[in-house]
Amino acid sequence: MRAEKDSVVSFHYSVRDANDAAAEPFDDSHRRGEPMLALLGHGQLVPGVEKALIGREAGEKFEVDIAPEEAYGQREEGLLQRVPKKYFRDAQHLKPGMTTVLQTRDGGQRLVTVYKVGMSSIDVDHNHPLAGKTLHFDIEITDVRAAAPEEIAHGHAHPGDGHSHG
Repeated sequence: MRAEKDSVVSFHYSVRDANDAAAEPFDDSHRRGEPMLALLGHGQLVPGVEKALIGREAGEKFEVDIAPEEAYGQREEGLLQRVPKKYFRDAQHLKPGMTTVLQTRDGGQRLVTVYKVGMSSIDVDHNHPLAGKTLHFDIEITDVRAAAPEEIAHGHAHPGDGHSHG
């Protein structure tokens, strides 16, 4: 079966800066042991990865470079924010360039990059850490199957055959 909208694709991937072949990967699914599971056509993946998966089958291995516009967007200026240290769980360990999770007012979480550490506050950058970067993905598709009706209704893939058991 070929991957298309409303199909579930399992795949291993690693991603690094396309402009730095020697760079360590930003992320590598092999480290977690489990492949990524995604329902295509429902906004789960960055657009460039989703487009690269369409039409492919289980067992395919390929590489693709994805421009910022098809990944995490361009960096935006003016997204720096000074936040009191009390809002960080691990404030004493943070250094510029590190990423950390910041609790938002509405109870959510946001991944931010530490820009500068002061005495009582930390300046963070709200741009996604990979914004502005052209990304190089190594992808190996392990499985493609039709989505179960529940998965389409929920807008995301479920492990196994896709049917909720329980």
